[in-house]
Amino acid sequence: MGFAIPPEKIENRHFINGEFFESSDKKTFPLISPYTREKVVDVCEASIDDTNRAVAAAKAALPAWAGLDPNERGAYLRKLAGLLRGANTELAQLEAMSMGRPISTYFDGYFSAAVFEHNAEAAYYAKGETSLNTKGYVNLTFRQPIGPVAMIIPWNAPILFFGMKVAPAVAAGCTVVLKSSEKAPLTSAKVAHLVKEAGFPPGVINIIGGHGMPAGQTLSEHMDIRMVNFTGSTATGKKIQEAAARSNLKRVVLELGGKSPAIVFEDADIARAAAETMVGISMMMGQVCIANSRIYVQEGVRDEFMETFKALFKAQKKGDPLLPETQQGPQADHLQWERIKGFLKTAKTGGGKLELGGEAVHVDGKGYFVEPTIYSGVAEDHDTQREEVFGPFVNINTFRTEEEVMPLANNTEYGLYASVWTKDISRALRVAKAFESGTVAVNCTGPSMGIDMPFGGYKGSGQGREGYGYSLEEYLETKAVLIKIGDDAVGGVQVKNPEQE
Repeated sequence: MGFAIPPEKIENRHFINGEFFESSDKKTFPLISPYTREKVVDVCEASIDDTNRAVAAAKAALPAWAGLDPNERGAYLRKLAGLLRGANTELAQLEAMSMGRPISTYFDGYFSAAVFEHNAEAAYYAKGETSLNTKGYVNLTFRQPIGPVAMIIPWNAPILFFGMKVAPAVAAGCTVVLKSSEKAPLTSAKVAHLVKEAGFPPGVINIIGGHGMPAGQTLSEHMDIRMVNFTGSTATGKKIQEAAARSNLKRVVLELGGKSPAIVFEDADIARAAAETMVGISMMMGQVCIANSRIYVQEGVRDEFMETFKALFKAQKKGDPLLPETQQGPQADHLQWERIKGFLKTAKTGGGKLELGGEAVHVDGKGYFVEPTIYSGVAEDHDTQREEVFGPFVNINTFRTEEEVMPLANNTEYGLYASVWTKDISRALRVAKAFESGTVAVNCTGPSMGIDMPFGGYKGSGQGREGYGYSLEEYLETKAVLIKIGDDAVGGVQVKNPEQE
């Protein structure tokens, strides 16, 4: 199958101050389909000047946008939600073309729409407090938008992250500069048209395309950006935090890598555990931060679990991501494919047994595909057990007792997501408490999320939390206002000394 959308109808420009622009220096970069390995379109590469112009637009738009009441801002969010929902099919096609995600797995337009709808009401909860605890004063707090903010989103689910980051920011009264990923810029550029159609005032949402250098670095260091929200690799997250500290100590929210464990106890529903953990590692071809890439199965049910898991994993239909029957598309690009091939080579040295797959392949001579791969009995200190592969690759090891498995599950620098499978609620709660992880799923696994629950990581998986209600806090500053109403107190310290009376 060819491209679903002709290249001449694909938006490839930046969206700054309500208008579309080519790069100021006319630079572009080719976007290559990971399935056909042919060029889809040339995409405009944001220069330092383009990035600065986007920040200036966001800064100029801030006072008027922050001055609207929550209902006025919410009207724009509700309009954009409807447009996102209506564009889901086209967004799915664009992501299939740009990074190989099968259209059969795409729900991100609907998800993002729901996030915008929820956040349309969220700003009403950004309320201050009052206090009469200081004699002679009525004190209160204001919750105000932090200022222009930058979002740097990943390539694996750009519209999902567009909703999670942009919706609460603009609901809070902030203005935004969003940099899309160079691997998957097309859906963000499409959404820019929806932002314009929704009637957002110029400068409230600006969207630029390009690489980490120069656009991402410019945003991270920019003195007029008051916060950066980034999802991506831990290595890049560290660079952003360093740049933020060097510049103006801007606030940083980071959602980084993962090496998520799943623990399956003997009393679990084994068929269900196998089926759902298979989805957890196969979704988006394993290119997702919450993928359960380490599975620990209690010895007594190891064979039953492995048989079911292997059969389901092997049955994933590879092919053209634009075909509705395709379940597994190619990896995002040649660079990602080569990286996974390196792990496939390294896996042979881990002391484990290859249960399935183990090769990088083409399908009908096309695409950057990786066979669904399972190793068992891998050494706990091996690279494939400790580092994020970001592909359809899973290690399945066994354990005997709860006391044995918990140190193994936590033996990583990541702590984003974990799951436990058991019918014993007391055990489930003990394990949930012991996991060093920002999210713990009981008898379910990724992509299970609670829209009103906090999402974020422990340790090297990041800092800050996102999710309905929680995200809003990241975009607000808290200001104390002290109102003196009597003459018997100064600065909260009584003028009269009771001992002198």
